[in-house]
Amino acid sequence: MTKRALITGITGQDGSYLAELLLGKGYEVIGMVRRSSTVNFERIAHIQDRITFVPGDLLDEVSMINMLSEHRPEEVYNLAAQSFVQTSFSQPVLTGEITGLGVTRILDAVRLVDPEIRFYQASSSEMFGKVQEVPQTESTSLYPRSPYGAAKVYGHWMTINYRESYDLHASSGILFNHESPRRGLEFVTRKISNAVAKIKLGLATEVRLGNLDAQRDWGFAGDYVEAMWLMLQQDGPDDFVVATAETHEVREFCQLAFDRVGLDWEKHVKVDEKFFRPAEVDLLVGDPTKARKVLGWAPTTSFPELVHMMVDADLALLNGDLRGLAR
Repeated sequence: MTKRALITGITGQDGSYLAELLLGKGYEVIGMVRRSSTVNFERIAHIQDRITFVPGDLLDEVSMINMLSEHRPEEVYNLAAQSFVQTSFSQPVLTGEITGLGVTRILDAVRLVDPEIRFYQASSSEMFGKVQEVPQTESTSLYPRSPYGAAKVYGHWMTINYRESYDLHASSGILFNHESPRRGLEFVTRKISNAVAKIKLGLATEVRLGNLDAQRDWGFAGDYVEAMWLMLQQDGPDDFVVATAETHEVREFCQLAFDRVGLDWEKHVKVDEKFFRPAEVDLLVGDPTKARKVLGWAPTTSFPELVHMMVDADLALLNGDLRGLAR
């Protein structure tokens, strides 16, 4: 019998990789899309004809109920969010509505329509914010440093609450930073790889960045979606840190990216204070021991491989090769 999975946020980076993974496993994939004149199918263009798209919105619980009632998925992956930290400072209420309350709306729809649905919530390392211990584990105290992080904390605890109150198979993946050629251009890693490609091709001369000292645990999104799927295959629900256990500075990302094309990063990177966060998160590094032991999951892409993959893909895209996005 063919399994059916619903993915919210299917047009995003993680949604596109997860859809590929599930299709490869023989799933029927349903993708929730908001009614909008600007839906961007670029990341899933190569698999678009194999996905069933349904209208829905995390701001509207009735649409969630109707969607689940009509399509009856066995698994639901909630990847939709206002997911850019910088934007959350200028749009904190919208971020709370979508990234926080939106989780409650879809959990409640699952409870009402079919409590047997297995549910995945995309939690975030930004919940740790001003970190209370290094490295961060599933039991580390949460201290978000942005409206986005605070909204993710709310969604995370609501997932636990619904799990314990209604016996739902609801799991959260506390994913640390994960990147790819499909990352949005507003995120610092893709901003860097895209700028490197433009500078190499003579289309730009510099890139302006914020805090080069910020340290992150960066992995490949294509690896991380496998952990999401593995969580919903377990007998019982739980929460898992998904990370590489390595930390790297933004400065190191710049160095590797510019080295890839034979350029000196210090000649092209300019620090601009307008890109600094009002409250900075300085050091995030996750301990994925539990995911390794329970799920059998481990990252397969190294940090240099990730940086090189992103630079190569942006060079290909700027040269007119759309296959860069299929990486």
